[in-house]
Amino acid sequence: MTPMPATAAVRVRRAELSDLDDLVALEEQSFTSDRLSRAQFRRHLDSESAQVLVASANHRRFLGTAVVFFRKGSQRARLYSIATHAEARGKGVGSALLEAAEHEARRRRCHALRLEVRTDNHSAIRLYERLGYHCVGEHKGFYEDGSDAWRYEKILR
Repeated sequence: MTPMPATAAVRVRRAELSDLDDLVALEEQSFTSDRLSRAQFRRHLDSESAQVLVASANHRRFLGTAVVFFRKGSQRARLYSIATHAEARGKGVGSALLEAAEHEARRRRCHALRLEVRTDNHSAIRLYERLGYHCVGEHKGFYEDGSDAWRYEKILR
């Protein structure tokens, strides 16, 4: 892949079945454990309780993804996963995905968006805090590999 220009406009849309190969490839590149499988992505694409978002630039170039869960009767949405291609990091892709996730949560009348993040993922923590998320708890041994997580939340207005 050629590097993404710093000025490229990032567009976020709902994922489609045609994105499945890209979603699975990015998941495998981004995470060593706690990965979503092809079958899980496929199920989430058609689910009323999930929204799979993809970010692109320059005519459908796949840059990243976010998966948001919605629970019936809850006013909190959950950002389950967010990932960007390495060459797209620091260029607004994560921010665009988070803004789209927040928009979808508001559209579904949620008052907050929650997420978990590895305690050692400092770049993601900086992004979340810069965008108004606050640490509201800790989960010991949260991830498959035994790593701890911080729980963050943003109140949506």
